[in-house]
Amino acid sequence: MSLRVALLLIAFVSPAQAAPSRRAPAPDADTSAIRLMLDAQVAAWNRGDLEGFMQGYWRSDSLTFYSGGDVSHGWQAAHDRYVRRYQSEGREMGRLAFDLHAITLLAPGQALVRGGWALELTTGRPRGLFTLWLRRLPGADWRIVHDHSSVAQ
Repeated sequence: MSLRVALLLIAFVSPAQAAPSRRAPAPDADTSAIRLMLDAQVAAWNRGDLEGFMQGYWRSDSLTFYSGGDVSHGWQAAHDRYVRRYQSEGREMGRLAFDLHAITLLAPGQALVRGGWALELTTGRPRGLFTLWLRRLPGADWRIVHDHSSVAQ
């Protein structure tokens, strides 16, 4: 391309076209996959499917769950805690909603998710915050390996 043609092209580009785009970039595949996994958890919870909800967690004794001053280790312990709190003795699971604040890709195959959760129960509307560490595991896609959830006072 000649210098004259290049200068003509530059002269005809409007300032709006020359300015950097202010639109947010499209979410990448990892962020989209994480959102889909979390959306699937909410959908499973809201249809009363605790087993489906738990598919978002790493099925390992190394899973950690911090909540309400307690620390539990392992997928089974997390599962049993959810059963005690939301399915035993006539308890209800209610309607769950997540408000994702940020998904940060830390390194290939690792992400930090921060957000809020809210439950709509007949007896109240508990809510709180969560920080999740996720890993993309071979053959399992993205899974929560650490969950730190709090309840708002």
